Amino acid sequence: MSSFTAFYRFLVLFFCCLLTFGSYFCFDIPSVLQDQFQGNLTCPNSTAGNGTSGNGTVECIEGLGMTPEEYNLLYAIYAWTNALVVIMAGFLTDKLGNRFGVFLFSFLVVLGSTVFALGSHFKGTKYLLPLMLTGRLIFGSGNGSLVIVQNRITAFWFKGKELALAFGLTVAFSRLGSILNFFLTQRFEAHFGMQWTLWGGTVLCVLGFLAAITVSALDKVGTRQLGLDGAIQEESRKVRVQDIRQFSLRYWLLVLTIMFFYNGIFPFIADASKFIQDKYSEYSQEEAAYVAGAVYDSSLVLCAAMGILIDYIGLRGVFAVGCALLTLPVFALLAFTFVPPLVSTIWLGVTYSFAAASMWSSFPLVVPQATLGTAIGIATSVQMIGVGLSNLVVGQILGTKSSKLWLVMVFLLANTICCIVTSVTLNVVDHHQGGTLNKTTKKSAPQESPSTADRDPLLAEQEEVDGDIPGQSSSINNS
Repeated sequence: MSSFTAFYRFLVLFFCCLLTFGSYFCFDIPSVLQDQFQGNLTCPNSTAGNGTSGNGTVECIEGLGMTPEEYNLLYAIYAWTNALVVIMAGFLTDKLGNRFGVFLFSFLVVLGSTVFALGSHFKGTKYLLPLMLTGRLIFGSGNGSLVIVQNRITAFWFKGKELALAFGLTVAFSRLGSILNFFLTQRFEAHFGMQWTLWGGTVLCVLGFLAAITVSALDKVGTRQLGLDGAIQEESRKVRVQDIRQFSLRYWLLVLTIMFFYNGIFPFIADASKFIQDKYSEYSQEEAAYVAGAVYDSSLVLCAAMGILIDYIGLRGVFAVGCALLTLPVFALLAFTFVPPLVSTIWLGVTYSFAAASMWSSFPLVVPQATLGTAIGIATSVQMIGVGLSNLVVGQILGTKSSKLWLVMVFLLANTICCIVTSVTLNVVDHHQGGTLNKTTKKSAPQESPSTADRDPLLAEQEEVDGDIPGQSSSINNS
C-alpha cells in the first residue's frame, strides 16, 4: 500500500475520532455538576457556595432543585433511548451505509444537547424536567448510534491493518472528552454558571457534526477512488432482519456479560462524585470529580495498548472472566472500607480497559461481518436497558430518607457477580464450539496473502465471517 493511501486512512481515522469527543464530554456533565443539578433553587446570599465552609458545615448550593430520582432519570432515559434506537440504527447502517448514519446521528447529538441546555433556563418551572429529559432522549438516540457507525467506518478502513490501534485510538479520544469534562467542567461552571457550561458542551457537539461531514466526504471520495462503491452496496442489499435468528448462543452470552459488567460501571460513574463527597467528607466537589474521573484517566492511557495486546494474544474469553473477578474488590472496598477512593477508581479504570478490549472485540468472531452493525446495535440495546434499570435502582436507594451509600455498592457488586457467572458460561460454550474466543489472532482469523492485502485491504470478504476483524473495541456508550 502506498504511503499516500496510509496517510488517507489515518486522516479518516482522525476525523472519525472527533465524532464522539464532544458527545462524551457532554454525556457526563451532570455527573460533575450533580450538586448543582440537585441544589436548591435559591440560597440566602450569605450561605450560597459550591463547597464546604471553613467550620465544616455544608454551604447551600444553588442549582436546579432536582431530586435524586429525577437526576438519575437523566441517565436512565439516555440508556433506554439507546436501547430502543440502536437496534434499528445498526440495521439501517448495515443497509444504507456509513455516510447516512454518521450524518443523521451526529445531527441528533447536536439537537439533543441544544434542547438539554435550553431546558436549564427554565429552572423553577414545570418545563425544566420535561425539556431536559427530552434533550437527553434525543441526545441518547444519536450518541449510541453514532458509536456504531464510528466502529463500522474504522473497521472498513483498517480491515487487516492496524485495526486494534485504530479502535484503541477512537476509544482514547472518547475517553479524552470524558476526562476533560471531569477536569474542566466544574471550574467553568464556577466562573460562568451552569447555563453557559451546558451551551459550551453543545458547541463541542457541533464540532463533532462538522467532523461527521468531513469523514463522510473522505469516505465517499476514498471508496470511489478504490472502486469499492459497488461492492459495498451489494453487501448492504444482502442484509435482512431475519439474520438475527442466526446469532449463536455465544453471541447472547457475550451480550449478557457486557450488560452486567457495564451495570456496575456507568451507574457508579453517574453518582461517584457525590458518593465520594458524602462518604469522604474531606473531598471538595472539584477533588471528588477528579477522583471519579480517574476511571476514564486509566482507560485513556490503557485502551490502545490493551487493544493491541488482546489482538496479539487473543484469550478474549479468559480476559472477560478475569475483568469481572478483578472488579469485585473495587465495590467491596468502596462499600465496607475507607481506603482512599482513588485506589478504587484507578483499579476500576484498569479492569474497564481490559473489558472494553476483550468483550467488544469478540463480536466479529461470533457473527457474520455483514451483520456486524446489527449485532453491536442489539448488544448496545441490551446493555443500555440494564444500565437504565440500574440507574433507577440507584436513584431509588439514594432517594430514600434513610439512604445507605454502602447499599448502592452492594447492588453494583451483585451485578459484577452476575457478570462472572455469564462470562464463565460463555467460556464453557465457546470451548465446546471450537474455542474461537480464546485462540490467538493468527489461529482465529484467516490470513491474507501480501498480494491480496495490498490489492484489497479495506473490504471484508463474505467468506471471512468467522474471525475477520480481531481487536475491535467500543466505548459507550459505550466506552
